[in-house]
Amino acid sequence: MDIAGLFSLEGRRALVTGASGVLGAHFARVLHAAGASVALAARRMEATAGLAAELGPRVVAVPLDVTRPETIAPCFDAAEAALGGPCDILVNNAGIAVTKPFLQQGIEDWDSVLEVNLRGCFLVGQEAARRLAAAKQPGSIVNIASVLGERIIPGVAGYTAAKAGLLHLTRQMAVELARYGIRVNAIAPGYVATDINRDFFASEPGQAMIKRIPQRRLGTPEELTGPLLLLASAAGAHMTGATVTVDGGHSVNPL
Repeated sequence: MDIAGLFSLEGRRALVTGASGVLGAHFARVLHAAGASVALAARRMEATAGLAAELGPRVVAVPLDVTRPETIAPCFDAAEAALGGPCDILVNNAGIAVTKPFLQQGIEDWDSVLEVNLRGCFLVGQEAARRLAAAKQPGSIVNIASVLGERIIPGVAGYTAAKAGLLHLTRQMAVELARYGIRVNAIAPGYVATDINRDFFASEPGQAMIKRIPQRRLGTPEELTGPLLLLASAAGAHMTGATVTVDGGHSVNPL
């Protein structure tokens, strides 16, 4: 049995949204190391340009703002032109959070989070799927959800609502896109230190939350490598509509 070949992404083309952030950059590195050509899509082009230079061949940085629908098709056009064809792997990773008590959250806070974390995934996923269907090419879409799609913590109403919606959107997409050979799955990370939450986990409430995780620690980006490769590669060929939870046991802890 060719285990390495099962997880290989040689000849594949991937687009990663939010590629300028901690997780997005890690996902891009993983896909590239597995053999895929990778489009780094983000608003912060200076960050993705640096990552593209680091990774070298088979990488292009392309501008994308998921809150501006008019940037989505040009992003895919640029990626296809640079990589030689439609992107058959999409990692829907772009996300933000606004942390405020529920009664202090304004409509702008709510709209900004839902616009990026849910509407953005819908629009980018739809564009990717349309192109694959038109090309009669199978593919894999991996939505980056969160354990907070299943649980809640105070202060992030928009984020938890968006991630819960993304889990259900993943299932909906999986059913409707299966006829085109497009698989759609989600990864639900637990608490991983990123730019979004680093300050919180350094605080007293954040430290208390870590103690409620059965493994008593935060996760690392590297611990999402296996799930990403599983869902993107032939190793996960019979998986669609699934959520792979990587959270140190937090989601099953009743505390």
